[in-house]
Amino acid sequence: MEIRDAEIGEADRLAQMWYDGWCDAHLPIVPAALAQVRTLASFRDRMRAAVGEVRVAGPVGAPAGFYLLKDDELYQLYVSAAARGSGVAARLMADAEARLAGRGVETAWLGCAIGNQRAARFYEKCGWHMARTFVSDLETTEGIFRLEVWRYEKRLRRSPPGE
Repeated sequence: MEIRDAEIGEADRLAQMWYDGWCDAHLPIVPAALAQVRTLASFRDRMRAAVGEVRVAGPVGAPAGFYLLKDDELYQLYVSAAARGSGVAARLMADAEARLAGRGVETAWLGCAIGNQRAARFYEKCGWHMARTFVSDLETTEGIFRLEVWRYEKRLRRSPPGE
């Protein structure tokens, strides 16, 4: 399956996938106050703002998954319910890691909601390790929402001697 840059016209479809995946994974484990502000409209706004930085698995108009990087962070990675278990997530992860390494990132990180065991197992299978918990400042339409999350890290490249 091809991994490619997202197209502007896919933003709403990607936002729906993101929202559906977020609800699946997070509604049972996050505070109700966060769930209230994570509306489909909020995911659309966030995706429309970020779509130029999004990488997608699948053909134009029928994405099976996506990821978004932010500096040295794998900021978001979602796969449609229909594509789960198909290897799409692993392909997206490999592409994300290669892009991060290409940017010179030595140790990449990602935040994972505490209790999201399915995601945690996937990250560990891909060679990431849970480094610690930390409080993440999540941007919402109501301002910053502080949430304690797991911080996963992966060493992508080694510094040459003397660096």
